[in-house]
Amino acid sequence: MSTHHRGQWGSRTGFVLAAIGSAVGLGNIWRFPYVVASNGGGAFMIVFLIAMLTAGIPILILEFSIGLKTHKSAPGALGKLNKHWEWLGWLQVFTCFVIVIYYSVVIAWSLSYGLFSIQGMKWGGDTSLFFFSKYLELPEAFSLGRFNPDIAVSLFIVWAIVAISVIGGIKEGIEKANKIFMPILFVLVILILIRGITLKGSLAGLDYLFKPDFSKLVDPKVWVAAYGQVFYSMSIAFGIMITYSSYLPDKSDISNNAFITGFADSAFSLLAGITVFSILGYMAHTRGVQVSEVAGSGGIGLAFIVFPEAINALPGFNNVFGLIFFLVLAFAGLTSAISLTEVVISSFIDKFKFNRKRATILIILIQFILSLIYSFGGGLFILDIVDNFVNNYNIVVSGLIEILLIAWVYKLGDFKTLINDHSEIKVGIFWAFCLKILTPVLLAIILALKLISDFKAPYGGYPNYAVIALGWSIPIISIIVGILASKFKSNRI
Repeated sequence: MSTHHRGQWGSRTGFVLAAIGSAVGLGNIWRFPYVVASNGGGAFMIVFLIAMLTAGIPILILEFSIGLKTHKSAPGALGKLNKHWEWLGWLQVFTCFVIVIYYSVVIAWSLSYGLFSIQGMKWGGDTSLFFFSKYLELPEAFSLGRFNPDIAVSLFIVWAIVAISVIGGIKEGIEKANKIFMPILFVLVILILIRGITLKGSLAGLDYLFKPDFSKLVDPKVWVAAYGQVFYSMSIAFGIMITYSSYLPDKSDISNNAFITGFADSAFSLLAGITVFSILGYMAHTRGVQVSEVAGSGGIGLAFIVFPEAINALPGFNNVFGLIFFLVLAFAGLTSAISLTEVVISSFIDKFKFNRKRATILIILIQFILSLIYSFGGGLFILDIVDNFVNNYNIVVSGLIEILLIAWVYKLGDFKTLINDHSEIKVGIFWAFCLKILTPVLLAIILALKLISDFKAPYGGYPNYAVIALGWSIPIISIIVGILASKFKSNRI
């Protein structure tokens, strides 16, 4: 029996836009292009497509069906399948809680840089010096550093936008927000794309990005990178897709929605890659060097150091282009932040029957206060450590456990029947093989390789105490929180 007193999507379009909005995030813009370029270019795209079809979409289909079957957020959904599994849902909730706290500060930086763009490109000629020393005031060694009130103000604006989007619920809040944010995001990306590919040297950048190295097809590390990127990019094993699909009408087309979401996310990543490397090609052209010399690496450095430098070098409309680029970052981040926050809030509402408005205000207030730690100069150090361990351990471990429990312990055939009863694209033996064998094996390999790497030396060269306190403690605390939260009695109606 469905329980639509929780709320329901107003339309299929609203759900799909929200799911795509969750999947599309900062990683599509600053991580995907460099993963492609460093792992065989066009050859990697073949591997990535295989990874999406054998891991990303099969898991999306599974998580959509879990949400639709139970009409509950992650803890309640997994607990409904088996009362001993609720802790895993709370582990995913805690993971979302931690991620959105540091994610918010990157969005805040984007808003600040958008303002800097229209202030005559305030970052000046030395973009690295400005970002690390003048804007963040990053200490030379690991420490908390000085509090930056400007970042705190930007953070407040970010959390206010998230609160307004979530407080209205699914139909009146999240759906409306994504119907505004996603079209704007798409238009802005197209504008940057058009500008990028019309610049001199852009083709050299695209050649660097897509030039296929087919020898990489037999390199296990490339396959691991592709499957890792799928998990990183598509919001699977976060509890997000279970939560969003729990608000679907009973007879929704599950597999079609999953394919649309997966391909839309990949298409956005591809557009971002073309945009980034066309502009890097232009930078290389103006300097008279190879693209590899300006490409560097992905991540925060690309967004706040390399791209401001590229904006400086543009032949015209620099301020406008800078504003558009940082708005793209902000909107991509906000759609993901909204989904991460909804996982946390809906889980408490489902279990304890909290009032949505009060729960939203309380939880977001707590998250805002905790996010202020990233307003200090050393916040970047903390962000780097926390992000590494959450993404490489919490998400991989929760994904591995979730798939093993449902594919091997629960009756996967029950989900197959549910999916095929209402979906145009049917699932069968191949879908089951991907979930039972292929994806768990690859996730186990990814986890093992990361463990070996992190045990060889402290992550990022940080002090051991920092890596233990801010890194290794996160997955351990997540499991403890998950178990303790599952022990609380719910206020069932």
